Amino acid sequence: MSEVDESDASGLGDLFKAIGTEVSERFTRERRVLSFDEYLELLAGKPEAHTRDAACYLRDCFDHYGSDEVATPLGKQRHFRLFDLPFEQGTEASERLVGQEALQEATYRVLNGFAREGRPTRLLLLHGPNGSAKSTFVRCISRALEAYSAEPDGALYRFSWIFPRGEGERGIGFGSTQSSSSGSRSYAHLPEERVEAKLAGSLREHPLLLLPRAARARLVRRAYDAAGVDAPLPDWVARGELGRMNREIFDALLTAYRGDLTRVLAHVLVERWYVSRRYRRGSVTLGPEMAVDAKERQITADRTLSQLPASLSALTLFEPYGELVDAHGGVLEYSDLLKRPLDAWKYLLLAIENGEVALSVSNLPLNSVLFASSNDLHLHAFKEHPEYHSFRGRLVLLSVPYLRDHRAEAEIYRAQVVPRMLDHVAPHSVFVAALWATLTRLRRADGESYQDPQLGKVAEGLSPMEKADLYADGLLPGRLDADEAKILRQGMATIAGEGSTGPLYEGGFGASPREVRAILLAAASDPSATMLSPVDVLSAIDEFCDRDDFDFLKVESDHGYHDARGFVAQVRERWLDAVEDELRSASGLVSEGRYEELWARYVTDVSFWIKKERVYNPVTGAHEEPDRDLMASIERMLGVTSSAESFRRDLMGNVAAHAIDHPDSNVDYHSIFPRYLAQVRDAYFAERRGALAELANDVLRSLTPDAKLEAGALARAQATRAALEKDRGYVEDSLRVALGSLMRERYDDLGSSHGGDS
Repeated sequence: MSEVDESDASGLGDLFKAIGTEVSERFTRERRVLSFDEYLELLAGKPEAHTRDAACYLRDCFDHYGSDEVATPLGKQRHFRLFDLPFEQGTEASERLVGQEALQEATYRVLNGFAREGRPTRLLLLHGPNGSAKSTFVRCISRALEAYSAEPDGALYRFSWIFPRGEGERGIGFGSTQSSSSGSRSYAHLPEERVEAKLAGSLREHPLLLLPRAARARLVRRAYDAAGVDAPLPDWVARGELGRMNREIFDALLTAYRGDLTRVLAHVLVERWYVSRRYRRGSVTLGPEMAVDAKERQITADRTLSQLPASLSALTLFEPYGELVDAHGGVLEYSDLLKRPLDAWKYLLLAIENGEVALSVSNLPLNSVLFASSNDLHLHAFKEHPEYHSFRGRLVLLSVPYLRDHRAEAEIYRAQVVPRMLDHVAPHSVFVAALWATLTRLRRADGESYQDPQLGKVAEGLSPMEKADLYADGLLPGRLDADEAKILRQGMATIAGEGSTGPLYEGGFGASPREVRAILLAAASDPSATMLSPVDVLSAIDEFCDRDDFDFLKVESDHGYHDARGFVAQVRERWLDAVEDELRSASGLVSEGRYEELWARYVTDVSFWIKKERVYNPVTGAHEEPDRDLMASIERMLGVTSSAESFRRDLMGNVAAHAIDHPDSNVDYHSIFPRYLAQVRDAYFAERRGALAELANDVLRSLTPDAKLEAGALARAQATRAALEKDRGYVEDSLRVALGSLMRERYDDLGSSHGGDS
């Protein structure tokens, strides 16, 4: 072997030793193996953490990863960080849950209720349209439990029975010298060669179940008091019993040792266990095709059992197995529960109420948080079943609709689709898909159902795009007057609530995220393409609509709602709006805040004009008459045709009313005059439209190597292009598509010659 080879081998050997040391130290640090006495010491340090049932454990998992307050147009909501999968890496982390804060909060409240009741008492039924993230929700919880169980605060323990090898004897035997003289010594830390047999129960039962119920309750209560824990004991502490196998082993040992509990517990090995989705420990998903959730089997007489003491080998030992057993201590998800025949699972609801499942030779205690999923169609059919009302009290119905916020919807595709695309994804490609999807999910408000008829009228008049803007950004339609805008602002939550109920509720129909992901992937499937652009996505949506094989595509249009094909054109216009705004911002020709300054000056001048006072001019330092030309100019933009004096007095009345309602806030012109500001903005930008069209044309020409532009125009075009690439994420190809489409569809009437492909 050469010196290099020897050096490499030595380096690998050193690394292997370091890995071995690290594993050994972690094993010791994590307290993986304990005697019963050592476990009691651990329990005394954190008694509440070591006596949790599955519901409390899951609630504490929520708390462990914390939460954030999310501001939305409909108010503040709590988002639990575990659904962001902060413990995952790479593609695993991309499968996080986006949105659904109401579902998160409702689940957390249910878990708190279970904690107060002492155990899980109902099944959580997630219902919603196909692809609405029901499985994602439970999968995130399972992943969080898996990660939490590896944390010090999430340590879980079970126990096994250890039988040591006797000195000079085949097995220990209850009458052996070693056995009788061992006293309180534990066999938990015996080396492997000294162990004759080990029996581990399939239920991963808690070590404290080895103590009599009354004594167990006293011990835990004293530990709680010593640690300052002011909480009721979990139900299992006061009422729990060992499973049949462990009970028979315990009783046999207690008989053999003539009631000496210390010698019985010497055979107990306490082990830390970890939730695992892969190995179905504390986290199980059960498909609709599977009908048997738990049963029992006799333990076979293998070599291990043949070495047991005579008092045990004479026993007929049974152990439970199945999905309910595998999920013990964690979560069990019944996927598409209502696709199962009712007789195949109705026993489960009674079992939840009683806290146990009857098996052939024993009862199985339930210590799992049970989730189930169903689509709305099957739930509606179940509600028509004669036995539904007898089951209703044992279910918690949790709605999981599609998202109605297109900005949150876009986050799904940025996380799950964009990272899987090797080529450039042009700005707004995901936005147009998300906006179209959310538009297909909205319905027209039923104005007659509102207690406030004025709010009902405003809500009923909202177009799909206006409603989408309301849900995503809290943006009020510019066409509303001040009173209507105020009514709408105050009634947003009511409108959203009306849309979340009824047989055809918002988010209960429309394009699912699964279908939109397929559309995006189809749009990016052209092997000759160098990128994915909004034009590609909109074309793919058009093709999707042409197939006409989804129910939401067949719903009759209602005042612009349910018009999936018509939404494509609207989304295209919204995309061009975004491109135009980006061009304005990057150009420096048009200041975005300039029209707001104009409006503020106008309101100020009107205020002084009404009071017949002069306005202070900070430039000249003099007090001057209000600018009549400015006021007349703004009023022309607003189309004021009646008395200017009356208009101005009404305007200032609205300002005064806002000041009375919000005495501690600055005047917010956007909330008071959304329509007027929009009109001023459009007029202001229209006056500069020609300059923007010329610049867009110059930028397109600058993308051609042999472009001939005068020096000043070329410099402006290159500066604008650089800003769009740096600040907005464009590259040459996506810039050509965006500006080319803008020139053709917005600036063609200006007569500019331009190029670019769309």
